[in-house]
Amino acid sequence: MIQKTVENAEAAVKDISDNMVLMLGGFGLCGIPENCISALLKSGVKGLTCISNNAGVDDFGIGLMLQSRQVKKMISSYVGENAEFERQLLQGELEVQLIPQGTLAERIRAGGAGIPAFFTPAGVGTEIAEGKEIREFHGKKYLMEEWLQADFALVKAWKGDTAGNLIFKGTARNFNPLMAAAGKITIAEVEELVPAGELNPNEIHTPGIYVQRIFQGSGYEKRIEQRTVREA
Repeated sequence: MIQKTVENAEAAVKDISDNMVLMLGGFGLCGIPENCISALLKSGVKGLTCISNNAGVDDFGIGLMLQSRQVKKMISSYVGENAEFERQLLQGELEVQLIPQGTLAERIRAGGAGIPAFFTPAGVGTEIAEGKEIREFHGKKYLMEEWLQADFALVKAWKGDTAGNLIFKGTARNFNPLMAAAGKITIAEVEELVPAGELNPNEIHTPGIYVQRIFQGSGYEKRIEQRTVREA
């Protein structure tokens, strides 16, 4: 069996180099590859194109990579929690491609499934449609969108085994499984790493065939973007 386990995040991302395209799983701050992001900060790699639903917050997640000027382009859906992202965008320091959330998810899924393009009604008649092919099906206009793929996909799972099989917990089962299939090389960090064969096959969300590297992470903060409370 191919040896997929690596010692830590630094070893996992060591060959990520300047100007590569990365996918980073997560939804908001839930299920993001915290350890891999920390390792990328230490590596100093720059000129990255990052595909992620969110852009993190100012002091956490991808937001830290924006602060260190390691990201040249963001392909995202929701970016409203990051003031530094806004500043770089308005100052022309960051290239940004905003995509409707469902379209972003489907473009990533298509990349993993080997489907180069598909048609969706989302975006027709808006700036998103500029320069793109539009066709009519059954009397309704649809916009052609192309797949998204990446040099590396960085995902975070609750539990995994040494063969690369992954189980996601709760909301962390968001963009992570889609991205795991769409990266040329997929790196998975997990909270618990177990020997191959210990996971229930019926509970596996991402088969190990999609994962090339896996390691057990540590020190997860699991922050909440907007904490709200109400009187009992």
